[in-house]
Amino acid sequence: MDRRRWREVFPVTPGTLLTWHRKLIARKWDHSARRRAGRPPTRAAVKTLVLRLARENPRWGHRRIQGELARLGHHIAHSTVWQILRDAGIDPVPRRNVPTWREFLTAQAQGIIAADFLHLDTALGRRLYALVFLEHGTRRLHVTGVTSHPTREWTTQQARNLAADLGHRMESLRFLLRDRDGKYSQTFDSVFLADGLRIIKSAPQAPRMNAHCERVIGTIRRELLDHILIMGEAHARQVLTTYEDHYNRHRPHQARDQLPPDARQHPAAVHNLDTRRLQRNRVLGGLINEYRHAA
Repeated sequence: MDRRRWREVFPVTPGTLLTWHRKLIARKWDHSARRRAGRPPTRAAVKTLVLRLARENPRWGHRRIQGELARLGHHIAHSTVWQILRDAGIDPVPRRNVPTWREFLTAQAQGIIAADFLHLDTALGRRLYALVFLEHGTRRLHVTGVTSHPTREWTTQQARNLAADLGHRMESLRFLLRDRDGKYSQTFDSVFLADGLRIIKSAPQAPRMNAHCERVIGTIRRELLDHILIMGEAHARQVLTTYEDHYNRHRPHQARDQLPPDARQHPAAVHNLDTRRLQRNRVLGGLINEYRHAA
């Protein structure tokens, strides 16, 4: 058969036929569509939950949101939360610097309780003072009282009240860390010395020596006092007591693997987010939100 007759019978050229064959074989052995490179993607339900927490709590950063997720049983890396917020156009909050006195405070954390004064102003400009104690090991917060005249006698009475509230837990403490404020008296120190604690005074003009207590006071300001008008002593006492309960029972802490001070372990993870409804508990009228899975 001559070439002309061949083209009439077989209009497809041999080169085209070979090209088709090469593409057929290439498609047969191409497994790229079945490959999943890298880590598995984050579930859409978790992404939605991250964005919901960010939307309902605009002051929370990616680590605070990660802690709330861990408290709910969803353990994802803080970098994943950061990326979800970044992809959604939400700027994550930068990490804060660690305190200079980290080595000592870390080594002695289980035996340290720190004290410091928190000042706040009422709606009419009246200055109030609250005495704050923080247990380093558990991060448990104690706001013992509020007054407009923090005398030495008042401060000593707050120390006695704290010792009575702690009870046998005072036995595990070894140090009281405080500054050199004149409102602390020798009688105040004697309350703790009687239980075998050693008094450590921070150096003058060195607030970072009491960094943990300074930081919790900053947390109280950022999450509470900067967003509410205090009307008087009774109102301040009620607000701080409510926040103390939230801080100790619910708020996650990085130093404790995102556990609240009064919790010993995380709840069991809930994998089916579609059937387990998430409940929001509004604290102080919705200023602070607490989340739990419905039973």
